[in-house]
Amino acid sequence: MKQGRLTACVASVAALAMLSACGGGGFSEGNAEANSADDLTSDASKPMTVMIWSSSDAEDNAVKDAVAAWAKKSGHETNVVVSSAIGQQLSQGFASGSPADVFYLSPELVAGYASNGSLLAYGDLLKDKDDYYSNILQSFTYDGKLYGAPKDVSTLQLVINTDMWQQAGLTDADYPKSWDDLERVAEKLTTPDHVGLTMSGEFARIGVFMEQAGGGLVSDDGTKAIANSEGSIAGLNEVKKMLDNGSAKFADDLNAGWGGEAFALGKAAMSIEGNWLTGSMKKDYPNIPYKFVPLPEGPSGKKTLLFTNAWGIAADSPNQKDSLNLVEYLTSKDTVMSFSEAFGVMPAKKSLADEWKQQYPERTPFADALDYAVGVPNNKDISTVISDFNSQVGGLKDGDVKAILDKTQKNLEAVVK
Repeated sequence: MKQGRLTACVASVAALAMLSACGGGGFSEGNAEANSADDLTSDASKPMTVMIWSSSDAEDNAVKDAVAAWAKKSGHETNVVVSSAIGQQLSQGFASGSPADVFYLSPELVAGYASNGSLLAYGDLLKDKDDYYSNILQSFTYDGKLYGAPKDVSTLQLVINTDMWQQAGLTDADYPKSWDDLERVAEKLTTPDHVGLTMSGEFARIGVFMEQAGGGLVSDDGTKAIANSEGSIAGLNEVKKMLDNGSAKFADDLNAGWGGEAFALGKAAMSIEGNWLTGSMKKDYPNIPYKFVPLPEGPSGKKTLLFTNAWGIAADSPNQKDSLNLVEYLTSKDTVMSFSEAFGVMPAKKSLADEWKQQYPERTPFADALDYAVGVPNNKDISTVISDFNSQVGGLKDGDVKAILDKTQKNLEAVVK
C-alpha cells in the first residue's frame, strides 16, 4: 500500500501532463458518464484487462486470484497486468483508444483523467454507493461525479515501540492526548541510540499537524487555497519545534526510506504511519513489539489523513458492463475481507468496519479515525504543488515556515479554482 501509493504519486506528475493533451477516444471531453446500465458497452468476445501497480507480492497475488475467480464465474476472459509505471501505461492506453478496462485509480489522477473524458463516471450505478464513507468518496469525485469505487483505505495513527516505551518509564496513562503530551513523551523517549518520533518529511505525514490546527492545503470543498493560513503555520511550526529540539527527525535524516522503516530498524521509538505498516512488520520485523494508539488531538481537535485508491473503468472500454460487474465483485464483502487478510488493507465500507475491528482489534484506531479523517486534495495538477512542498519541508529544521507556506500558497492558487 505505502509503496504503491508513492509510485502512483511520482507517476502522476508526468501522467497528468500527458493527459492534458490526450483524451479518451470514444467520448467528447468530460462526457464519459453512465446514467443507467443501458449506457454501458458490452462485448464479451473481447478479453478484459485489469491493470494494477505492484505494491507487494501478497497484494499482486490476491488481486490475481480474485480476478481469476470472477473470470471463471462470469466466463469472460480477463487478465491482470502488474505495472511499475501505471500512470504512463494508462495514459498511452487512453491516447490510443485501447486502455485497460479496469485499473487502480489514485485520487491525484482523477481530475486529469476525468476532465478529458478518459474515465467512466459509473459511481451512481454502484449498488452499495451509500455504504462507503463520504470522505472517501470525495477523493474520487470530480465536478460532482463519482469516478471510482474505493477498493480500500488507510489512515495515519501513532505507532509505539512498547519496549522503548517501558524502558523510558512510560505507561498506558502516558499515551499522548495533545501536542504538549506528544512533545513530552518524544523528549523522554529520545536517547543517544534512537529519537523519540520519526515520520517521512512530506505532506502525507506532517499534513496531519496542519489539519489538526485548522489548516491544510485547500478548504474542505476544494475551492480555496489555505496553505499559509494561521492553522497551517501553527501545524508546521509544531513539527519544526520537535525537529529543532531533537526529539523528532525525518526518516531521511535517519538513513531510512520512510518512517515505518526507521521505526522498524529501532531508530525511533514512535512513528506516524498507516495500517499498511502491519504487513512489513509481520514479514520483515516480526520480533519488534509495537502498539498503535490514536494520534493526539491538535488545537482544532481530532484530525488525521486518509489514503485510498479506487477501481477505475475506462470510458473507451468495450466491456463497461462486465467491468462494473467485476468492480462490484472486487469490492464485495468476501473479496475485501480476503484482501485485508492477505495484505493488511482496511475496508472502505461502513458495514464492514465492526467486523474488521473484531478481526483486527489492535488496528481499531485506524478504523475509528474514518469518522474524522481528511483525504489528500485531489484538485487537478495539485500533485506538482505537493511535490514542491515536499522538497521544501525536507529542510524544515533550518527553514522558514512562513516562507515555505507562502510559496505553496502561491503555487496552489494557480491550480485551485
